[in-house]
Amino acid sequence: MRLDRLYVLLSAALITFSVTSCKKQRLHFNDVVKLDSHGTDRYNAIYFKGNDGFVVGGNRFDNTSILVSHDAGATWEKKDFPEAGKALYGITETPGGNIVACGYDGKMLTTTDNGYNWRFSQISNWQSYKDLAFLDDNHAIGISGNSFNSGGISYFDAYGAVDHWDSTDVEYNDIEMRDAYTGYIAGYGTMLKTTDGGKNWNVLNVVNDDFNGISILNAAEMWICGSNGSIFHSADAGATWDKQRNGNSLTEKKYYLHDILFIDQNNGWAVGDKGVVIYSSDGGKKWKEYEHFTDDPLRSICQLPDGNLIVCGDNGALYKLVR
Repeated sequence: MRLDRLYVLLSAALITFSVTSCKKQRLHFNDVVKLDSHGTDRYNAIYFKGNDGFVVGGNRFDNTSILVSHDAGATWEKKDFPEAGKALYGITETPGGNIVACGYDGKMLTTTDNGYNWRFSQISNWQSYKDLAFLDDNHAIGISGNSFNSGGISYFDAYGAVDHWDSTDVEYNDIEMRDAYTGYIAGYGTMLKTTDGGKNWNVLNVVNDDFNGISILNAAEMWICGSNGSIFHSADAGATWDKQRNGNSLTEKKYYLHDILFIDQNNGWAVGDKGVVIYSSDGGKKWKEYEHFTDDPLRSICQLPDGNLIVCGDNGALYKLVR
């Protein structure tokens, strides 16, 4: 047998073995339930308050969509808001229990009765809001951004009246406040931290990705993920970071990650483009991929009241994942 032919056969065998081994190593959920999202809108964020669930999204320039569940995520009702007319990207709960969502062109919707009725407000500086957090029931911090190189941090009241706005040359993607004083912002190549309720923000020593998702477990421990597929962990409230997954490595599979969730010090998931869901059982040191159940981008992951998971994304993607 000619050497070149032998080389081709051996290469093909190795590729086949590698693909087969990779598929065998993929994880499987006990069940994947496709939930009715009543259309093909893009959904960007999920939030649960007890048995009441909220999923927000829409098409950026065309419509606002909110899905509401009152049965722990089993069924969902779609609500449309023509007065807003732009996509929503972030959702949060105020200390008093109100649910507030924000989005493109400064659109904001608030419910004080767990999603039965909503109040529309216009955030007065009309920025492209990605997320928000409330320090108390009347004082919010909102983050915005476009095209990686422009964004800002805004401070406004419950009706959207902006007190002041700090513009930046960085797009911000996620904000998480652990309490009224301590919080974090994730953005393009940067992470920020405040310990004084947003009066001042310090840049943290973690770089080399467009950071999209933050998961805070407790006062010390947190994880972040990015568009290149990197995952970082901090055990000291952001003072130092351990790169657990290197999205820039040539030997790592390429993922575009949108969100991350850890429910304890060991068990965590991240979701991203092409329907990817990855899982760690050792606090993020090693990650394994689940068998795909969709090719749509998955943009948010949340734990359901029963301990299972729910994800949302493009083209109306909404799935319950039974662990």
